[in-house]
Amino acid sequence: MSLLHRERAALVVIDVQEGFRAYESFDAVAQSCAKLLAGARILGLPALVSEQYPKGLGCSAPELGIEHEAILEKTVFSAVRADGFSLNGRDQAIVCGIETHVCVSQTAHDLLARGVEVHVPADAVGSRHSLDYERGLERLQRAGAIVTTVESALFELLERAGTPEFKPIQQLIL
Repeated sequence: MSLLHRERAALVVIDVQEGFRAYESFDAVAQSCAKLLAGARILGLPALVSEQYPKGLGCSAPELGIEHEAILEKTVFSAVRADGFSLNGRDQAIVCGIETHVCVSQTAHDLLARGVEVHVPADAVGSRHSLDYERGLERLQRAGAIVTTVESALFELLERAGTPEFKPIQQLIL
């Protein structure tokens, strides 16, 4: 396992949709995923946003602040198995979103099976029930995913202070 590197990493945001808004963790997860999306733009990382059956679960939450990121509609639980999924040649993925134990987990497991190093920020994933969240993170870690935080991931990608990206990234986490 290694640190995240901006030339190797991509961001995958899983199913932060209106249909999950009632979850207790939704607001915090949406805010954390928005920070990661903004950080990916600042640092030049490719980012992909998936939506699970948007006809039934609604579109991505507006607070994500999606700009030019690709949106991948899917009915499969793993975003990797959806038509059009691509990490643009990257071999590291930051996977965040909803639900930790279902779509996030299956996406991460499929990426790990393809040899991709997976980083899962614990503060940027959520589930309806805390037990599912906790067991989902445990299972991901046992499978080889690196459980991290949004702040850790962004500063690993940044690597140093004094760069043009430092202050904008710092502002995201304050």
